[in-house]
This record gives sequence, structure tokens and C-alpha cells, in this order.
Amino acid sequence: MNEDRVMIRMKGITKRYTTKSVTTHVLRGIDLAVDAGEFVTIMGPSGAGKSTLLHIIGMLDDPTEGEYYLSGEAVHQLSDKRRSQLHKEFVGFIFQAYHLIDDLTVYENLETPLLYQKIKSAERKSRVCDILDRFQIVGKKDLFPSQLSGGHQQLVGVARAVISEPKLILADEPTGSLHSAQGKEIMELLKKLNYDGTTIIQVTHSDECAACSKRVVRLLDGWITK
Repeated sequence: MNEDRVMIRMKGITKRYTTKSVTTHVLRGIDLAVDAGEFVTIMGPSGAGKSTLLHIIGMLDDPTEGEYYLSGEAVHQLSDKRRSQLHKEFVGFIFQAYHLIDDLTVYENLETPLLYQKIKSAERKSRVCDILDRFQIVGKKDLFPSQLSGGHQQLVGVARAVISEPKLILADEPTGSLHSAQGKEIMELLKKLNYDGTTIIQVTHSDECAACSKRVVRLLDGWITK
């Protein structure tokens, strides 16, 4: 681990939920460092805390305790506004459940991250057209998510995550809804993005997908296991 290249550093990250008299521990004392440009896979059985850890890294959830630094910024001390801004500037998220906006077309879903970044109209149009072509979904651009198969919704979700050229891509089961040929294409795309310098952290149950990464972190009952 090269200290000068560390993008993500987590110290003692804990996540627990308390309801009435029951406390559920999801993450326990997670220490993790990821270099800029790494491709890391998080693996473990269902309920191990994988998605929760990914959501905390992506600033979509807060830890109960611990410190989290992203590109030198102390995320655990940031205001909600700055954290939201950092997420928009830094992170592309591929969700297991797609999270497309139901009342927007495919084109509009792809354009949305670029609107957040205040990218000018001509460049937005160029980027959306390019990504529609790259993912071979030009014919789907005027359809709504409900009109797409699960596989095509996942493709649009991946395309939306990469269109803003984020420094960090977080992928929760990125090939889960895709047939094998589409899944291989997505993993090849992620490998190319990583080769070009994008940091990638994926959660997967697939050994084949994990083999595309450079390091595997294993979780069990909220702990990182060696």
C-alpha cells in the first residue's frame, strides 16, 4: 500500500442498528485502505455486510462509529451538502436493483448525472449518444425503465454510472441480471476503465467476476477475514 496513492482509508468502521432491545451488528471495526487505480472485490456470504460497506464508501449511508477518508477528505466530519457534492464529483454507483428513475426515458436517465455536474448541452448530447452506442442501446433511448427487461435496465444502470467519468466506481453485483455474454462485456468494460485509471470496488458472489480484480477483501459476520 503506497501512502501517497491511498484514495480510501477506513478506520474502525462500525455499523449497527438498534430496535427496541435488539442490536444488530452489520459491520465491526472495519479497517480498509484502497489505492487510487486499484480494482478491489468484496466477497462474502449473504448478510456479511458487503452492500452496507459499499454504501458507506459511496456516502449513501453513514457508519455508527469510525473514520472514513476519501481522497484526503474526512467524510465522517463533512456536512451533508459537501458529502453530496463529493459523491456527485467522485462516485459512479452501479446498483444491484438498478435505481433508474421510472418517469425518465433511458436517454434522460443517462443525462441526469451530467446535469448534476452542470455539463453544457452540446457535450451532454455527445456523451449520451456515445454511451448509447457503446452499450448498443440506441434503440432503447426513448423507452422508460418499465419497458425494459431486467438485463437492459442493468445495462442502462452501468452506462449511467460511467457516463460522468467518475474517479471511483462502486458496483453492487454488476452482472447479476445479465446473461453471460453481457456480463463478460460489462467486466471487460470495468477492466478497461480500471486500466485507464478508474478505481473500482465491486461486490460479487461470482468467482469469475472476482478474477477480474486485483485484490479480494472477504467479509464474514461484519468482520474482514484474512
